[in-house]
Amino acid sequence: MSIFKGAGVAIITPMKENGDVNYEKFGEIVEAQIAGGTDAIIVCGTTGEASTLTHEEHLACIKYVVEKVNKRIPVVAGTGSNCTATAIYLSQEAEKIGADAVLVVSPYYNKATQNGLKQHFVAIANSIQIPVILYNIQGRTGVNIQPATIAAIAEEASNVVAVKEASGNISQVAEIARLTKGKIDIYSGNDDQIVPILSLGGKGVISVLSNVAPKQTHDICEEYFKGNVEKSKDLQIEALGLIHALFCEVNPIPVKAAMNLMGMNVGSLRAPLTEMEDANKEKLAKAMKEYGLI
Repeated sequence: MSIFKGAGVAIITPMKENGDVNYEKFGEIVEAQIAGGTDAIIVCGTTGEASTLTHEEHLACIKYVVEKVNKRIPVVAGTGSNCTATAIYLSQEAEKIGADAVLVVSPYYNKATQNGLKQHFVAIANSIQIPVILYNIQGRTGVNIQPATIAAIAEEASNVVAVKEASGNISQVAEIARLTKGKIDIYSGNDDQIVPILSLGGKGVISVLSNVAPKQTHDICEEYFKGNVEKSKDLQIEALGLIHALFCEVNPIPVKAAMNLMGMNVGSLRAPLTEMEDANKEKLAKAMKEYGLI
């Protein structure tokens, strides 16, 4: 059984003016996401600025969201690291806290071999009982988890049940589906490729777009699952202008700017991320107006 089916939000981490995590605002965002039809919440991922949270903050954010959601929808905790021991620690703590699953990005900077990647993910999976979603995003990590490696990991660790595929390579997604023969659920890691990945048997998306358009992102998936492929495709294409604007600077700079433009007051970003450049913010605002968000 899939951890979730549909649109899971890669949720931002709201900040106060002094840079601390704003838990009151976090609660408001979680409630708005659930009300908007989001199918799962992925906390402390890339969009949640996990790389600049301390371990204590990281685990506190996971705990807060798990308790706030209170089993209404699945909560997936980002627990990846370029250090295997750290990823094991975070994953074990997330399991104790009550996360429904963990999302584990491939080790960044180290540029591990395929054998190293396999050992890394199997060690993490074997340290916990809850399901594991692999996260493949070469653009951020410098290394691609090859389809054969994903299949080998799933054979060795039965709780590795899914992959968030953000390679942008549809041929690779098809090869993963071929080699894993349904043992691995595939989630799109790119908002502009939801429908193509659903067409290859994907179960949904782990989405940045959902932060500002939860219902619309949910509906792209839901319409597809109901057999309304044409409607799903139309919704995907309708969202492309906004999706492109949300990635005109590195994520999560634009999505936090977008939420602030919507009056959600989610705060700023932690260094080394900076506020969005004025010219790009104008493009973002234009795309949001065209999409009907502001």
